[in-house]
Amino acid sequence: MKYLIVGLGNIGEEYRNTRHNIGFVTADCLAASGEVAFAPVRYGAMAQMKYRGRQLLILKPSTYMNLSGKAVKYWMTKENIPLENILVVSDDIDLNMGVLRMKAKGSGGTHNGLNNIIYELETTDFPRLRFGIGRNFSTGHQIDFVLGKWTPEEEPIVEERKKIAVEMIKSFVMAGIGDTMTRYNNK
Repeated sequence: MKYLIVGLGNIGEEYRNTRHNIGFVTADCLAASGEVAFAPVRYGAMAQMKYRGRQLLILKPSTYMNLSGKAVKYWMTKENIPLENILVVSDDIDLNMGVLRMKAKGSGGTHNGLNNIIYELETTDFPRLRFGIGRNFSTGHQIDFVLGKWTPEEEPIVEERKKIAVEMIKSFVMAGIGDTMTRYNNK
């Protein structure tokens, strides 16, 4: 069984360790858990790992956040991966800092990366793991906040929660989305 795990983010040194790149951070943590490295591929960088008989294709799109759907659609089609075996990891300002929530489907809200994936796949019915970054910004400063670096208070939370996110991804591929949501959501 093949799974496409997509960590959303923006390429480039100026975006490293920003809140909007938590999908890349989670993808890196997942790859490290399998002792695999990323290599350049069309529309991104990919690491491939086996986990208990499952094949995980871990993708970090190079299309920048707003065109993430192009990379997802290409690899989903090329590798013949069904929609239910895709998991998109993204930041979420509507969840408190460090809250992790898996969903089977839903709108993209204000997240341009998720909205572009919805546009390209022509459906909202794909699993996603939302990583809460909070809403600690004043009106009109959302972009500065999501593209800002983690504060010293946030860094230990990210370190702990990215490991839980990897556990959730592994649970998703082994136990399915329903069991994973029951076990991890709201904790």
